[in-house]
Amino acid sequence: MTAISDQALKESILDQFKTTRNRTLELVKTLEKDDFVVQTAVYMSPPKWHVGHVSWIYEAILSKLDKNYEFYSKEFSEYLNSYYQQFGVPNDKGARGIISRPTVDEVFQYFNNVNQRVQNFIKSKELSDEEIRLITMGFHHECQHQELLVYDLQHLLADQYRPVKKSERKTPVEIQQKSVHIKGGIFNLGYNGSSFCYDIELPEHKTYLNDYKIDTAPVTNKQYLEFIEDGGYEDYKYWLSDGWEAVKKNEWTSPMYWEKLDKEWKVRDFLGLRKINPNEPVCHVSFYEADAYCKWAGKRLPTEAEWEKAACWNEDKQEKTVFPWGNENPTDNRANLLESYQWCCAEIGSFPEGISPYGCHQMIGDVWEWTSSEFIGYPGFKTGFDEYNDKWFANQKVLRGGSFGTPKMSIRASYRNFFRLDERWLFSGFRCAENA
Repeated sequence: MTAISDQALKESILDQFKTTRNRTLELVKTLEKDDFVVQTAVYMSPPKWHVGHVSWIYEAILSKLDKNYEFYSKEFSEYLNSYYQQFGVPNDKGARGIISRPTVDEVFQYFNNVNQRVQNFIKSKELSDEEIRLITMGFHHECQHQELLVYDLQHLLADQYRPVKKSERKTPVEIQQKSVHIKGGIFNLGYNGSSFCYDIELPEHKTYLNDYKIDTAPVTNKQYLEFIEDGGYEDYKYWLSDGWEAVKKNEWTSPMYWEKLDKEWKVRDFLGLRKINPNEPVCHVSFYEADAYCKWAGKRLPTEAEWEKAACWNEDKQEKTVFPWGNENPTDNRANLLESYQWCCAEIGSFPEGISPYGCHQMIGDVWEWTSSEFIGYPGFKTGFDEYNDKWFANQKVLRGGSFGTPKMSIRASYRNFFRLDERWLFSGFRCAENA
């Protein structure tokens, strides 16, 4: 690898590291000490564990870059290892909340110690391309856990959580909810930029698409309520077999966090227990629910290639960009992401400056959008970090676009998120597609 001695680049990496670490601290700054240790469900993790794990992953990276690296503590590693068999037997995720040691104070001491270790490593030598790539991956891994932490804080505290920053909600412009026709043909799927991306976004490769239509906006609460009120959760014919089993087993009658009180649907989230806003994208639905709605509506979910083309292909210019609006990084007037500090979905039409060339709104931010695509490696896939992404190439569906909990630095139109088909505690929604 080519050594890089550019001091400006090194300062940029250090600044990115500090900014990322400070964002983690900001998310937990207002928590009571008792909040840090609680695990409210097997699929969420206590805040203490998140704070420790995002530190531990830097140790895992340093151990790959320095054969003589010694981990801070065997006890810490055993608790904070999520699923990496190469670093020992991972701790049981569902039992993270019953472990009292290391204590909260000890985890924060560890957080600060790892900060020093990483900064010393960066400052001590000329960094190779591979060292820069892996350290940068650590930043993006921490961003992923910041979003997971936001999911878990909603489950743990809802409106009892007091964010350090909270912004006024955007005033939406009125838009027509419709579908747009997109011409098929050969499309280059995958990341084509020059900055960081995950191995699962590569290599960019050619795929063939038929002509199709896609909705210009995510499905809203108002639209989803029509599905509910038409008996959508009571009629098996809209559901995949496993989805129908999930409906019956879990007694689903609505998206997660919805409650019917005095014959009126309400949602309990960071803003409190409030009436369903009909103009917000529906959130906290599983793949099964998204798929069932589409069948009820006479449509289908888009493939990830269809979604990506609708998001960032400019037919007139015959060019593909990193984001729907171009190659410039996200701003608050283009997308609702974590640093927008909205703490909820924005109403449809809130970001007219962020639309795609095809006229699709809010493809970045607000809710991750389910696609029909299986999560597998692209043709020619090569792992960039063993056990990070490639071990999940089974029984997962791809989501695209980010959410209001996604940090700005970690989202692109090519970013492939993935979850199991029944999961819905994440900020997940969808938009419909259909054959042209």
